[in-house]
Amino acid sequence: MKTIKYILASLAITVMAASCVKDLTVTPIDPNKNTADKAFRTADDFNAFLAGIYTGYATSGFNGPNGDPSISGLDGGMSQYIRGLFHLCELSTDVYVCGWNDEGVPDVCKMQWDPSTGLIYSIYSRMFFQIAQCNEFIRQANASNLAMPKKEQWIAEARALRALSYYHAIDNFGNVPFADENSVVGQIPQRITRADLYNWLETELKDIIDNSALAERAATEYGRINKTAAKMILAKLYLNAQVYTGTAQWDKCATVLKDIMDDGYSLHTTSVGGVYSPYQELFLADNDQRTDEIIFAVEQDGTDTQSWGVTTYLIFAFTGGSMEPEDLGISSGWAGCRMTPEFYNKFTANDDRKIFWEDGQTVDVTDMGEFSNGIGFQKYKNITSAGNPGKADGFPDTDFPVFRYADVLLMAAECAMNGSSVISLNEGLGYFNQVRARAGVPDANGLDKNSLLDERARELYLELWRRQDLVRYDYFTTDKYVWQWKGGVHDGKAVEDYKNLYPIPVSDMMVNPNLKQNDGYKK
Repeated sequence: MKTIKYILASLAITVMAASCVKDLTVTPIDPNKNTADKAFRTADDFNAFLAGIYTGYATSGFNGPNGDPSISGLDGGMSQYIRGLFHLCELSTDVYVCGWNDEGVPDVCKMQWDPSTGLIYSIYSRMFFQIAQCNEFIRQANASNLAMPKKEQWIAEARALRALSYYHAIDNFGNVPFADENSVVGQIPQRITRADLYNWLETELKDIIDNSALAERAATEYGRINKTAAKMILAKLYLNAQVYTGTAQWDKCATVLKDIMDDGYSLHTTSVGGVYSPYQELFLADNDQRTDEIIFAVEQDGTDTQSWGVTTYLIFAFTGGSMEPEDLGISSGWAGCRMTPEFYNKFTANDDRKIFWEDGQTVDVTDMGEFSNGIGFQKYKNITSAGNPGKADGFPDTDFPVFRYADVLLMAAECAMNGSSVISLNEGLGYFNQVRARAGVPDANGLDKNSLLDERARELYLELWRRQDLVRYDYFTTDKYVWQWKGGVHDGKAVEDYKNLYPIPVSDMMVNPNLKQNDGYKK
């Protein structure tokens, strides 16, 4: 890990220029440690740098959870990439509230953020730091004459990871700074509109899928991105095309999903350990073995890959009250996060996905700061499928599933519901009921918007999809659906429609004259 930090640091000046971090208070560590021509001397150097890009999704830095973060000026825990996405994509929704008063947490939870909100700035910086690292890797690898048997595969992986971060950017921020490996180093990035970024992503992902050396599923090393994951990003792009461009693309989405169905993934339907349900086994300390369903995951390891984000956050921050931490394989709880009553009421008693803690908890969230207000979650555990604790009780072994096959089936059902000519309504209903059958609930007789959104909520909660699902059906900001503390009041209320997008952070607006603030936010 330490070696990776110095390789990354050696390229900091170039990376800063590509990401517009150069003029912010957020700066990569050790900017003068080395130069690119000295950092990339061997194939192992390239491999280590690529490993560092993957690590950027899993940790805050390269010296453990208490070491320096890879971006200074940010809190290493709150700004971790996956944890940052949770703030934007789940904390802002009906899924959960958090009782902490850390800077930005109440603002995001109550949908009262603005361009200066720190939590938004943190994940924005992470996204573009990752993109910049990918750009630099691709640039240096393309220019290198070193003998690297996996060179084209590594470049393809960097391109796919860059597409993933640009996807997070288009979904949350819309109109953003843009740079790729062909951008002039040292130039402030130009602004790309949401529609143009959509077009770039579509072209880039189709080329990665059709023409690159990115691994197919059968040749994939666990934890590395593959062609199926690239297809998932493309399918997500098409799923939300009407939001991004104004034009729906249900047939394009369905076509990609049918292609994914031929890649050999399936629902995990049989309990391996006999202790937990098949669904629960997808979120346990040995879920790296659940490659039947998990398409791509961000790895965690209790001894070797530690952070205060990812599943550490999802287990520790959701543990409190009368819960016994050892039952979750951890040393203690942070007593922060509980669900809203609106989310709780979506589940029936016999649903295997209802992995909740009710003892000592009220359904109503009268006081966000009181942990006993709101039912608790126990979806993620640092316990193996056999019921044994993970390697360490301070950090989990539980990986975070970025893409799962269950989502493929639910997306296919949504395409069918919206009139796709590629997937019939009966076929879509069949996919929908496969997911319900695994959860132990009866088949549905038909598909409609509310039943589909509720099913996605039940199946995919705490997996970073809730906000975009609500946005896609105009429920995120409007009074068509309210939940407790939406808009900052107990019973919930509508908020301004411009909050379907997050603002460009004020710090980046100040230093990049090419940017334009998203509509509705103060310039």
